[in-house]
Amino acid sequence: LKHKYDEYLTKDEADKAKGKELIILGGNANVPLSQEIGEDLGMNLGEIQIDRFSDGEVHIQIDENIFGKDVYVVQPTCPPVNENLIELLLMVSTCRRHGARKITAVMPYYGY
Repeated sequence: LKHKYDEYLTKDEADKAKGKELIILGGNANVPLSQEIGEDLGMNLGEIQIDRFSDGEVHIQIDENIFGKDVYVVQPTCPPVNENLIELLLMVSTCRRHGARKITAVMPYYGY
């Protein structure tokens, strides 16, 4: 079965997706897009919580084991550009601290 996102994944990456070695995390900028990408690949999105502290700072918590896995973070930088870009950077930083093997930012729109 060919998906419209197959051109972005190598055969090895597509095989890993089926073996759950690949995780897709979606930010708050465009949740429906993240869900559609997951559906097209036959995967559920990874469990992530993105909240704001009372002073407005972003808090990111990944609720599943991503150690040694390839993580794709879907987050366009549509308006509000600065908030969405910082959220993306913090998601990548959190994935790195949780031991992801490879982190790829999927940015369908870059606002700068």
